[in-house]
Amino acid sequence: MASTSTGIGFNGTLPPETVVFGRSEPMQALRSNLEKVASAAVPMLIEGESGTGKDIIAKLIHYKSPWARGPYVKINCPAIPGTLMESELFGYEKGSFTGAYGTKPGRVEMADRGTLFLDEISELEIGLQSKLLQFLQDGQFCRIGGEQDTKVEVRVICATNRKLDEEVHRGGFRQDLYYRINVLSVKVPPLRQRTCDIPLLVEYFRSTFNRKYNCSAKPMSDRLLNMMTSYPWPGNIRELENLLKRYVILGSEDSIFAELRPTEVNFPLPEISLDRPISLKTVRRAAVRDVERQVILKVLQANHWNRRRTARALSISYRALLYKLKDAGIPSGNGHEHGTK
Repeated sequence: MASTSTGIGFNGTLPPETVVFGRSEPMQALRSNLEKVASAAVPMLIEGESGTGKDIIAKLIHYKSPWARGPYVKINCPAIPGTLMESELFGYEKGSFTGAYGTKPGRVEMADRGTLFLDEISELEIGLQSKLLQFLQDGQFCRIGGEQDTKVEVRVICATNRKLDEEVHRGGFRQDLYYRINVLSVKVPPLRQRTCDIPLLVEYFRSTFNRKYNCSAKPMSDRLLNMMTSYPWPGNIRELENLLKRYVILGSEDSIFAELRPTEVNFPLPEISLDRPISLKTVRRAAVRDVERQVILKVLQANHWNRRRTARALSISYRALLYKLKDAGIPSGNGHEHGTK
């Protein structure tokens, strides 16, 4: 849910910047932008779809900043229930509530003289948004049950896979907080917009997982690499990473060909009788339902059956997704609701 680090990535380090940014024009523009904004002592917002590597970009900003020698503290907002988030952020004093048997510092306090990374900030409840705003304005906070404010020096970086301006319009996110965290912003492009970087990423993951799992998977064929550059990658780099894990462990390209091959859409047509009028409305409804089912299944698989992430990727509410799953007869899978962002 939350973590503190001085360097996180494969084998305890970040991937090389040549791998992170590749050769694509969007990523080179992002790299240039980071060099300009990393040292600014203001909040920063990272935008991008799920699985694009926003966490890696946040770490790079930290290590390029004046706070690089300080702690890097991450909070995965969707993974922490709203009732616990305030104590996770600001800590609590002994006896402040049932179960508070000792004093506990919050993540804000742990990030003093370093970076606090709030992943998927859009999931933060409205009530806590106001308290976060107050902290960003004053640079100080009070533990739950405490009587004195504590002042800290923290660089705050937030990330989201949603369009926060639309969330503000819908009333799900405070406008004043949006302006406060959006002093500087960068956008991480989806993998489908940087396909020329796929061969480099593939080779990096292959060599990394060969070492990690003590395997000897061979470089991928040109045929498979061509399929990868044509694939839309709804799960972005996270999906590519997991696919390479399977390839390295199983040692066969056949194990992933089926996942990359375009799926033919076969529209289920109702029984048509020439004895009565044909309802095009019924045919259209059946076709749309089947296409929706295939798309939902693909996005579910890309997000490891995490229904909340799937709902966000499809830009629908969690309740709407549950209804569509039931309507299409799709099983709920393993039911995991939390995972890496």
